Amino acid sequence: MKKIRLIMVGILTAVCLTACGGQATSEETAELPEAAEQEETEAAAPEETEEAPAEQENGTESSGPAEEEQTSGGLENFDVDQKEVEAFAEKIKAAVSAQDLEALADLTSFPVYVGVSEDGVVETRDDFLALGADTVITPELQEAVEGTDVTALSASMAGFTMMTEGVSGSITFSMTADGLAITGINY
Repeated sequence: MKKIRLIMVGILTAVCLTACGGQATSEETAELPEAAEQEETEAAAPEETEEAPAEQENGTESSGPAEEEQTSGGLENFDVDQKEVEAFAEKIKAAVSAQDLEALADLTSFPVYVGVSEDGVVETRDDFLALGADTVITPELQEAVEGTDVTALSASMAGFTMMTEGVSGSITFSMTADGLAITGINY
C-alpha cells in the first residue's frame, strides 16, 4: 500500500512539474518506482535511536512518542481485516439486540463519546453502566444497528460506523491500542 502511495506521489510530482513549465524526463520518472521501493525499505527498517528510560528521575513514566504509538497499536482503521471488522460488528449487534449494557461496555474503549450526557463524554465503564440500558440502547439505536449490513462497513479516519439510512443513531468503532473498540455512540 505504501509503495502504491509513493508511486502515485511520484506521478503527481511529475505532472505538477510539467504543468508548471518544468519537465520531468523519462529517466526521472523511470527512477520513481526504485526510489519508492528504497523509501519503503527504509521505512520498514527499524530506526537506530536511543531508547528513553522507562522512568524519569522523579519516578514517573515517560509520556513521549512511545505512548503515541500505543494509542493506535501500530495499525490504522484502513489496515484492519474485513473479517475482523464484520466479527466485531456482529458482537455489537448481539449486545444491542439483547440490550446487554455489560456486553456493550466490554466492547467499548473509555473514555467514550455517548450523545446522551451533557458533555457527551463518559469517562469510565462504571459511569457508562450507570447511564442504564434504557438510556444507552434506545429503540432507534437498536433499529440503526440491527439494520447495518456488516459486510458493507468501510474504514474512515473515524473508524467504522454502524447505522441504517433514515434511522437516528449510530455506533462507531475503531482501532485502539487494545484492538477494535467502540469509540462513539450517537443519537
